Amino acid sequence: MNMNHPTRAAQRHAAFSRRNFLRGLGACVALPAFESLCTSRLLGAEAARQAVSAAAAPLRSAFVYFPQGAIPANWWPTGGEKDFKLGPTLAPLESHRQSIQVLAGLDDHPADGGPDGGGDHARANGTFLTGMRLKKSATDMHNGTSIDQLMAQNVGHLTRFPSLELASDPIKKSGNCDSNYACAYQFNISWSSPTTPVAPEENPRLLFERLFGTGGPGQRTADLQRRQQDQSSVLDFVRADARTMQHKLTTKDQAKLDQYLTGVRELEIRIQKAEQMGLPKDPGVDTPPGIPVSYEEYVAMMYDMMVLALQTDSTRVISLMLAHDGSNRSFGDIGIPEGHHDISHHGNKPELVSKVAAIDLWYVTQFAKFMKKMEDAKDIDGSSLLHNTQLVYGSGILDGNRHTHANLPIILAGGGGGTLKPGRFVDVGGDNGGQPITNLYLSMADRMGITGVDRFGDSTGRLVGI
Repeated sequence: MNMNHPTRAAQRHAAFSRRNFLRGLGACVALPAFESLCTSRLLGAEAARQAVSAAAAPLRSAFVYFPQGAIPANWWPTGGEKDFKLGPTLAPLESHRQSIQVLAGLDDHPADGGPDGGGDHARANGTFLTGMRLKKSATDMHNGTSIDQLMAQNVGHLTRFPSLELASDPIKKSGNCDSNYACAYQFNISWSSPTTPVAPEENPRLLFERLFGTGGPGQRTADLQRRQQDQSSVLDFVRADARTMQHKLTTKDQAKLDQYLTGVRELEIRIQKAEQMGLPKDPGVDTPPGIPVSYEEYVAMMYDMMVLALQTDSTRVISLMLAHDGSNRSFGDIGIPEGHHDISHHGNKPELVSKVAAIDLWYVTQFAKFMKKMEDAKDIDGSSLLHNTQLVYGSGILDGNRHTHANLPIILAGGGGGTLKPGRFVDVGGDNGGQPITNLYLSMADRMGITGVDRFGDSTGRLVGI
């Protein structure tokens, strides 16, 4: 036997090993921070980077979902539009009052029970960013495209990642979770189409490596470069191998191969895009561990990932589901051993009400820390990252005790690149009693430069005066 030439069996083994390797590859290259919305649309990526000195900072949009609503009496401010006093739950935001708008009068009526009966948790999560009625089924899902994904479809080509979907909560991807609603409704707030949820990443380490690559500070750029070269080599092999295999396959297997090669082509396009945009700027921080035991540390890590992703212009659209509605996480660190969902049905018992209010306060405290980091992060135009972001913090339920979906607890934070009017408490409901929250989303889409969209979900118009 000639040992310099492998046997056919060895060749087949190598081929399939390479295919398996390909399946594990991902193009984890983040876009450098120095590119703007306007220049990227008019110029190629390289020319855009060269023209950045004359460009404005891009506008970002982010959506943060917290579970089970809030105790209304503790949530709502008192006083006038500008001289408002924050309630106990929002007190941690006092130092950021000039960067927030507390919005009353926003509704999510597609989450109401109506003839569908139970399932408010699934409906609250599933409809929050879509404003569409869910099809009640554990297997045949139908929702709508969420606002973050509409934004991603319009501006996502400007960044390495069209959008990022995050969670600080374990995710269920299949099955029946809430009164015969598919788990996908309850565990996803982002939908790229009416039938396609976008599963969030729940592991901080995997998210970081997806954004910036593996290795320590100073090593990641070289690691990413080698990874790109490896990916290109493997893709060349796969295409050649596919041509050899194609004539030997059944019609059914050829269809499978075509589907596989479509994925290969998509990966190739992603690699080419990454190469055009250059290697990412290493953030110079250690890679975070996996999911930490401490929930406070877990939430903080996911918020930190949001800051890094926005600061490096890896994406301009992010959603974060802190926890799904129905989550029964306990908060022993603040003296609450009971499950959050269980005590959210407090029956107006003062002891339970105070515990739910303490959890609400805990979530807002973590959000306030995130806002501080966004404020401290300087953008390419010299202003803060928070100034150039429009950021929704809210829930699809007002009162967890009664599962109401009107007058939702919503905060609109950030300056929207100077287009928003923060520092206010505004009841946008007016004489009609409420507006769909999708009206807010339409106004946010306008600010992202999205045109030709007159309706979104159950919207009735744009939310003006924000």
